[in-house]
Amino acid sequence: MPRKLLKKYLPSHATVSENRHIARFGSLLTHHNLWHLHRRSVAGGVAAGMFAGLIPGSNPVQFTAAALLAVGFRVNLPIAVIVTLYSNPFTIVPLYYLAFKLGQLVVMDSSATMPDLAFHLEGKGFREWLPAALEWLTSVGKPLLIGLPLLAVLLAAISYPLVRVGWRCYVIQAWRRRKMRPAKAA
Repeated sequence: MPRKLLKKYLPSHATVSENRHIARFGSLLTHHNLWHLHRRSVAGGVAAGMFAGLIPGSNPVQFTAAALLAVGFRVNLPIAVIVTLYSNPFTIVPLYYLAFKLGQLVVMDSSATMPDLAFHLEGKGFREWLPAALEWLTSVGKPLLIGLPLLAVLLAAISYPLVRVGWRCYVIQAWRRRKMRPAKAA
């Protein structure tokens, strides 16, 4: 069912191959794994998206990183780009806090504290927001700098086998349901 739903909205291989904008890249973007929905390609796309979703920056930066990872590893490109949306304004603070704590654990420095983001951004206009956010990022220092890529790798490494196992369980359940259906009279 999920595969059929996704296939409905994703472009076909022929559509992608014939697109004039994609044709500029030659065979780079026409590899079948970039657009097909199968267990390995989707699991790799989810892992690439999970990794790229923690790259600091806005969505276009994360989308580009996910697309480059998908092309490099030849996994599903649309899935990789869509999965980066797990890091959004509602989830980014808990994710960065988790990365900070993970970095503290690796560095073995529990004395460092995470400064409050709200105080750094309070009362700032749009032009002042980015420098204030960068100042906050530099003030958290080494634990976040180490914890962020470590958390990205950890999320990617966990998501890949989870998607593969989930896909396999879904297929087994579908086979069992199909087997349990009464045979149609000829």
